[in-house]
Amino acid sequence: MTAPERRLARGVVTRYAIGSVGTGGFATLPGLVLVFYLTDTLGVTALAAGLVVTAAKVWDVVVDPWIGERSDRALASSGTRRTWMRVGAIALPFAFAATFAVPLGLPPVASGTWVFIAFLAAATAFSLFQVPYIALPAELTDDYDGRTRLLTWRVVVLSVAILLFGAGGPLLRRAGGSDEALGYLVMAVVAGVLVGAGMLIATTTAPRGAPSAVPPPRRLRDGYAEGLAALRRSRPFRDLLTAFVLQGLATGLMLAAANYVAARVLESEDALTFLFVALIAPAVVCAPLWGRLARRVGKERGFALASLLFAVAAAALVGMLWAPGPWVYAPVALAGAAYAGMQSLPMAMLPDVITHDARRNGDGRAGSFGGVWTAGETAGMALGATLLTVVLAVTGYVESVGSTVVDQPPAAVAGIVVAFSLLPAGLVLLSLVPLARYPLRRGDIDADAAVAVPR
Repeated sequence: MTAPERRLARGVVTRYAIGSVGTGGFATLPGLVLVFYLTDTLGVTALAAGLVVTAAKVWDVVVDPWIGERSDRALASSGTRRTWMRVGAIALPFAFAATFAVPLGLPPVASGTWVFIAFLAAATAFSLFQVPYIALPAELTDDYDGRTRLLTWRVVVLSVAILLFGAGGPLLRRAGGSDEALGYLVMAVVAGVLVGAGMLIATTTAPRGAPSAVPPPRRLRDGYAEGLAALRRSRPFRDLLTAFVLQGLATGLMLAAANYVAARVLESEDALTFLFVALIAPAVVCAPLWGRLARRVGKERGFALASLLFAVAAAALVGMLWAPGPWVYAPVALAGAAYAGMQSLPMAMLPDVITHDARRNGDGRAGSFGGVWTAGETAGMALGATLLTVVLAVTGYVESVGSTVVDQPPAAVAGIVVAFSLLPAGLVLLSLVPLARYPLRRGDIDADAAVAVPR
């Protein structure tokens, strides 16, 4: 179901981009505060906290390909992907608030179980929206540069959302004063409402069309089979997804470590807000610049340049081992400028991959691609938080309950710094290997569009 080449209407670009208020908020806050909430408010051990977060995300990896295939079937039978997107947008605020509504007095094991169940529900609701949302660009336009424009503005809004939730979330958390549990609940309720509203607005961009066919009944495993088939047959998809997952692992690790850097290395509650401002303000400014560069040199080359810049900036942060201080905001800002390209360009390359596959194997599989992509992205971000908890456990990080402050051993502080600098830099450099194999160029996509829409 490929749309004819045309300049996207400004309203479509705007409403699609607003959906990133939801995706940015849900991707940022859990990654930023959930592990810290478990270890430093509920008294859950670091490894157990990592298990809680990872187990919920593993469920995402399992369910996303199935959601993608069901979204393709819904498109074929009803002419639109909107229904499932709306269900996810409405359900997520309730589940997210429940995640941070653990009753007072529960032992750590019961608290961890509560968070796991509620976060599992929130993650499922998010996937119901996110998987078809990721599939939409391939159906909104088939123009190489038009997709870059659509996804560039999505990343601009995504960056603003990360700043809003990353810097504003900790401020809302303090609304409870000395009652940390109340502060987390206020944060979750306000954030959940904003996330759901952004998602609902984005659902209006899902095209409505005539049903193409009534799909025959399918077995549960067929949804996974379709996603795996897409991964097997499309080398461009494998290369792009591998690079993006490795980078998701790197950014998930940095995101989860940021709270610890602020509290245990820079030793300032305000430092977390400053870190997010330093990271995201340059991303908002630079996202359109990466789009312009991609029009000149190609998306794949722009993506590689952004990745190299990010790796250099992240590696520089290891200097906190010897001299923690305000200087760290400069390399963080450089990483933020690169992050804009690392988000917008691969997302603009994904619909190219989908239409390239459609030219050879037929339309109607965008949801399956989106499901596998979202599963990979989710796995990368989740394993980033898990990797942090492993580092914390190995280096002897000491957990605490409520507002109790404990002294951390030097090894734990060093582990936090390495998790925020050298480990992410190495992962991003590793992502350049599959990216170097990515075969599609502008000429390939233009040829696909010419076949799809004769001129």
